[in-house]
Amino acid sequence: MTAIEEVSTHHIDSVVMEKTLQSQRDKFTAEPMPSLQQRLDTLKALKNALLNAKVPLCEALSQDYGQRSTHDTLMADILPCVMNINYTIKHLKKWMKPSRRHAGLMLAPAKVEVIYQPLGVVGIVVPWNFPVMLSIGPLITALAAGNRAMIKLSEFTPATNKVLRSLLSEIYSHDEVAVFEGEADTAAAFTALPFDHLLFTGSTTVGRHVMRAAADNLTPVTLELGGKTPALIAPDIPLNMAVERMIYGKSLNAGQICVAPDYVLVPEEKVDEFVAEYQKQFCKMYPQGIASNDFSSVVNARQYDRLNQWLNEAKELGAKVIPCHPQARDDLQHRMITHLILNTTDNMALMQEEIFGPLLPVIPYQQIDQALDYIRQRPRPLALYLMSLNPELQQQVKTTTHAGGMCINDSVLHVGADDAPFGGIGPSGMGHYHGKEGFQTFSKAKTVLSRGKFTTTKLATPPYGGWIQKLMLAFFLR
Repeated sequence: MTAIEEVSTHHIDSVVMEKTLQSQRDKFTAEPMPSLQQRLDTLKALKNALLNAKVPLCEALSQDYGQRSTHDTLMADILPCVMNINYTIKHLKKWMKPSRRHAGLMLAPAKVEVIYQPLGVVGIVVPWNFPVMLSIGPLITALAAGNRAMIKLSEFTPATNKVLRSLLSEIYSHDEVAVFEGEADTAAAFTALPFDHLLFTGSTTVGRHVMRAAADNLTPVTLELGGKTPALIAPDIPLNMAVERMIYGKSLNAGQICVAPDYVLVPEEKVDEFVAEYQKQFCKMYPQGIASNDFSSVVNARQYDRLNQWLNEAKELGAKVIPCHPQARDDLQHRMITHLILNTTDNMALMQEEIFGPLLPVIPYQQIDQALDYIRQRPRPLALYLMSLNPELQQQVKTTTHAGGMCINDSVLHVGADDAPFGGIGPSGMGHYHGKEGFQTFSKAKTVLSRGKFTTTKLATPPYGGWIQKLMLAFFLR
């Protein structure tokens, strides 16, 4: 394709997206408050379509990755969406109900309530690592709140995109849910549209560009980013238990998860024991190493090359690299098992950037306070994992460290809590979705004060200085 053709295609994509946004906004204006039943019907249709597409979605994701564990797709992409729909259907009536508030003596007699209105058209930008959960998940919440949606899918998952596009087009019109594909220029045009809300899931670097683009339209954003999620193994917990509780979070989708453990802090005297235990448990989970069908590939050659570059740089700077299985890599199929990395330094790329793959630096510490300081001195992560059975330490870490979310004696699974918000903090993101908080994110909480025939407002209007006004001020200003 020539440069002129690329510009032309980009222009066409922009025009189509702008027209779609306007069309959805027109439809929303004509029907600004879908009923509870309409929303429930919409969600039930989405659930049925997802269940019917389980096999095609698993096959498509494996095609996009070269090898993606069917169980990874079912457990981490499809199941969370189905559970989210079930939970939302159960609680939606309560969420939609206006919230009664106290007017206060100064405003009496009056009724104050907060009603939750749909925002309008929500934009959703989807990454490649969980293209089903991270497109359908936000869509569930946006539709539950009564909105329409436009979705930008990742260019790195074309087979999955095809299934998703077909699935959504069968149950929704283009004026309800519209799907777009394309590379960086399409994504840039998409995020520059004047949505009523924009949800972006991706890297911190790209998240900054998205926020700048949204600022031009004063579009509110929810940013689900990432960062370097720490796993802290305390001295009190048995290492076999600690490894068991964190290894799945690093192995799922080959560590290509925004909340995967990015590095692990281990008591200095237990590092060798930790390495041996991690290798033992990994080989039990994936006995054939890279040939295990249960272990997913790195998504593509580009990401595989990035990980290799970081690995080679670390070796050159003195790191010790320990594969967790003798069958560790397949360069042609971009497959790589977990590699533990010792003797890291802060100037290594894998210690500066989110790894997003099967590399796990092991950082020794002498005292628990030293480990906590190490975490606090770095940018706030999307998640934090503590492996400890000590209640006092659990309380200390919960209250004195910051992260988007946290697990104690587990990893990753807090994302699946339907009745709890999910979101980052600082460089790992802003805003929340999932559950009730997600409904509120995609709704306008509008305060409504209502009066009947009688009002006390005229007692406070000019001319000022009357005895009633003096009495009111004396009563309330005390």
